[in-house]
Amino acid sequence: MTTSPIKGNASRHHKRPRGEGQWALGYHEPLNKNEENKKNDDGLNVRQRIIDIYSKRGFDSIDPADLRGRMRWYGLYTQRKPGIDGGKTAILEPEELDDRYFMLRVRIDGGQLSLEQLRVVADLANEYARGTADVTDRQNIQLHWVEIESVPDIWERLEAVGLSTTEACGDTPRVIMGCPLAGIDQDELLDATPQVREIHDRFIGDPAYSNLPRKFKSALSGCPAHCTVHEINDVAFVAVDKDGEKGFDLWVGGGLSTNPMFAKRIGVFVRPDQVADVYGGVIGIFRDYGYRRLRHRARIKFLVNDWGVEKFREVLETEYLKEPLPDGPAPVEPRAHRRDHVGVFPQKDGNFYVGFAPKVGRLDGDRLHLIADLAEKYGSARVRTTVEQKMVILDVAPDQVDGLVAELEANDLKVNPSTFRRQTMACTGIEFCKLAIVETKAAGANLIDELERRLPDFAEPLTINLNGCPNSCARIQVADIGLKGQLVDGKEGFQIHLGGSLGVNPGFGRKVRGLKTTAEDLPDYVERVLRNFESQKKDGERFADWVQRADEGDLS
Repeated sequence: MTTSPIKGNASRHHKRPRGEGQWALGYHEPLNKNEENKKNDDGLNVRQRIIDIYSKRGFDSIDPADLRGRMRWYGLYTQRKPGIDGGKTAILEPEELDDRYFMLRVRIDGGQLSLEQLRVVADLANEYARGTADVTDRQNIQLHWVEIESVPDIWERLEAVGLSTTEACGDTPRVIMGCPLAGIDQDELLDATPQVREIHDRFIGDPAYSNLPRKFKSALSGCPAHCTVHEINDVAFVAVDKDGEKGFDLWVGGGLSTNPMFAKRIGVFVRPDQVADVYGGVIGIFRDYGYRRLRHRARIKFLVNDWGVEKFREVLETEYLKEPLPDGPAPVEPRAHRRDHVGVFPQKDGNFYVGFAPKVGRLDGDRLHLIADLAEKYGSARVRTTVEQKMVILDVAPDQVDGLVAELEANDLKVNPSTFRRQTMACTGIEFCKLAIVETKAAGANLIDELERRLPDFAEPLTINLNGCPNSCARIQVADIGLKGQLVDGKEGFQIHLGGSLGVNPGFGRKVRGLKTTAEDLPDYVERVLRNFESQKKDGERFADWVQRADEGDLS
């Protein structure tokens, strides 16, 4: 079992001046504005103020500490005021960037949706969000243009079908990612759905875990393709087989942003019935020992990196679990380079699943309704989101597959997409995000169209990830071609990272000195590099491996 928050820990350790603001070492006074706001009032408490005050009195009634802080605890961020160019992002004050509308993030733990849930999200998108509905690379759905007056009704209707926005953002345990094929994949080691649900029910919305140093990202899967990208999550449980017993391997401390680190194997074997307790121990360590002084160091990856695996395991076992965990095996290598579950594949029950690729995750309410209608027409009651901004329809009978595929394809929901459609992701970008410097969604869609036209026969696995700022929401450092938004010669453009990868040989992308491109010239640049790759690659060589040996001139 986990320990209660902070109590008892401070008495076991000497206080030290300032330090990193670690509660367990006796320092409880806030060292920055974010910590002060959280100490003054738990983020979970903002819900009632939204219902009772802000939704009735309007945007101007919102306390600034709630507006730019605590409302994130319920998935709400003010979106960017239209017309503010990227050069102003780091210059203007928050109130100058704020629009009077919100992005609202619906958390979809494990990526699991019933048709009823999908239709409710679609209705809310059309009624309150000008039709917007983007699938994210953490399996959520984001709405935009939401007004504060609408939020209570949105919550009521989401919660009536088992969805919520609770702790979809903020310094909290955010959505728990899971394999969209959990329970149906022919080759999965374990169906982790019960563990995802137990973690959600025990920890989400619990005030004991609602004031973490910063955000906390989780993944839990038995997927043989390792689709939940465990290498870059704060905590991840990866299914393994230990001498015939199925369980999980624990990884802690992954994360990207401006200081990327891969998660580290703790080396323990976790039985399925232990997962929630171990999760609570890890999140408890982060709460109590996590760094709170400097915001950019307030992620668990810095603590794990400083402590090392041996100390982290010792503290987990002795202070939080009160029992040792056995050593365990590492996961087997992933079965494929592509982790998105796009295409038609058999389930273990004789039915099929059909994965399809919306362009850079961009959908809308009408298309969500269409997806639900097609799923129902062809016999499915379950739809899933993936961590690659894609979707999957489950439980399609063999004689219904061709009809479903034909209708999805006819509606530009590609089941057999090009590499470029299949493996290009884009973050929200300057259209809505206050941190962004450049536009991403339209740039990504245009890049896909241009590359399909110019390189129609290119079939190698290749990830292209576009991010509007340095924070790497779209995972630029682990993409084959990672594009970090910045101004280039006064125009919107990208710094280029090449050859990032996850899986068998994980590595962060190579940065070639001065390698940048404007958004306008981006298709020309990518085409040029891919033609060089095609002419120089060895048999079976991946793009990421070629990048490591290529001359800089061939990458420019």
